[in-house]
Amino acid sequence: MKKTGMWSKMARLWMLAMPLLAGGPMVHAQTRDAMAMPVVEEDSIMKHIIELSGEQYQGRMAGTVGYDEAAKYVEHVLQRYGVTCSEQRFNIECNEVENCKFNVYIPGSKDKRIFTLGNEFCCAGMTGRGYVDAQMVFCGYGIAEQDFDDYKDVDVQGKIVVLLTGLPEGSWLPQNVGQRYATLRDKARTAEKHGALGVLAVNLSPSCLPDEVQGRVYCGELPHLATFPILQLTLDCGRELFYGEKMILDSAISIINRTHNSCSFTLLKKAEVDVNAIYRQRAVTANVLGLMEGSDRRYKNELIVVGASLDHVGMQGETCLFPGADVNASGVAAVLETARLLSQPQYRPRRSILFVLFSGSEQQYLGSRIFLTNYPKMSKVEAFVNVQNIGCGDSIVLLGDNRYPSLWEIARVRDSANHSLIHRNAEATNPRGDARGFDAIGIPSLVFTSLNGLQHNHVPSDIWENIDRRMLTGASQVMVETVRELCDGMYRGRSPKSKALKFME
Repeated sequence: MKKTGMWSKMARLWMLAMPLLAGGPMVHAQTRDAMAMPVVEEDSIMKHIIELSGEQYQGRMAGTVGYDEAAKYVEHVLQRYGVTCSEQRFNIECNEVENCKFNVYIPGSKDKRIFTLGNEFCCAGMTGRGYVDAQMVFCGYGIAEQDFDDYKDVDVQGKIVVLLTGLPEGSWLPQNVGQRYATLRDKARTAEKHGALGVLAVNLSPSCLPDEVQGRVYCGELPHLATFPILQLTLDCGRELFYGEKMILDSAISIINRTHNSCSFTLLKKAEVDVNAIYRQRAVTANVLGLMEGSDRRYKNELIVVGASLDHVGMQGETCLFPGADVNASGVAAVLETARLLSQPQYRPRRSILFVLFSGSEQQYLGSRIFLTNYPKMSKVEAFVNVQNIGCGDSIVLLGDNRYPSLWEIARVRDSANHSLIHRNAEATNPRGDARGFDAIGIPSLVFTSLNGLQHNHVPSDIWENIDRRMLTGASQVMVETVRELCDGMYRGRSPKSKALKFME
């Protein structure tokens, strides 16, 4: 009897040891299956979206009071969940449009067509200030090169140039030419060199409707054209300028793209532009950092960074507000909901979590670059989970899936178990946006975003009422479960070699 009992005990010990001898994946699978997961609450996450997309934050443009107030709100929420907050302050280019008028004079009439800011046009993010009253000249895509010159057959001295955003269709322009005219500042500098007094850019972006204004902050690199107004018109507004002219706008665009020749001409109409803007090259803004310390002394010095973009494209005058409910209040809300759920004792993470709400994302992701070059514990970061624009669309896309398969697998398993929202996109191989810098220094990164979800991208209709709540809560749930599992101590995705890498600009 004693011998039998001894062998029974040995058999039980051997069975317990088998998973350890077999390797980590089996232990990992058991931990994953047994792990209790917190549940995202729709009302909780929507509360943050409604708040952050409100007019009181004036579109959350980096460098403005509206952004600063949004940052204070985020800090207050994180502190309520026991998160220790700090800021990374830095300088950023900021241009606040206080008012803008745009009118067109009808030939042979004393009447003028008054266009509405925020409805038919908006200012370019880095427009200059000033008043201009002059005839309009159409100059195609605003390119002035030896092999393709939109200015060769027209005189724009003392006039307002009407041009198209972007580049001609196809790849017939040399790449270096396209790079020199990629932004509105590039095009505006060329127009100014030819003697123009201002630019009216017709927006051809496929990510908004023909009757929607679309806001941008980044317009290209310095220097700033302080007294050179740059407006961006809706496609419908641009079409209206060409009524009764030599040809309609769509015909002119078609000729350029079909013949690869310029199609510039002087319009009969005159335009009146009056921009009042306050420009600061070194306005102050800040990333918001929140540390939730891990509960396990073996792992609490390791970090999982969870981040989203807090800034948006602001407000112009009193009639042009870009609320940014999906872009990217939805991402910020998912981060805040993650903090709320994981602050609960039963879900407390073993690893530490660093929540980062980035500023300057609308200016070439400046905030994430500032974070990477200034945060002192980058060698402790095991993974970066980024979330952006999850309030619209029909499924989740995880950018970085092929590049970091072990990270992707955690999210895939969590999704397969309960949600089935993830769409495997063959092109979604590399992290983008705020995650690009993390990827560059070897930190495994995953970006939660949506498929077919850009219908309100940087337009005034990006309001909380247009949020798809099912999509929002589902994507947030998968993200929370993924972060929860990354923090349990089992995940090992970063090699010692990659930890030694330093961020290179």
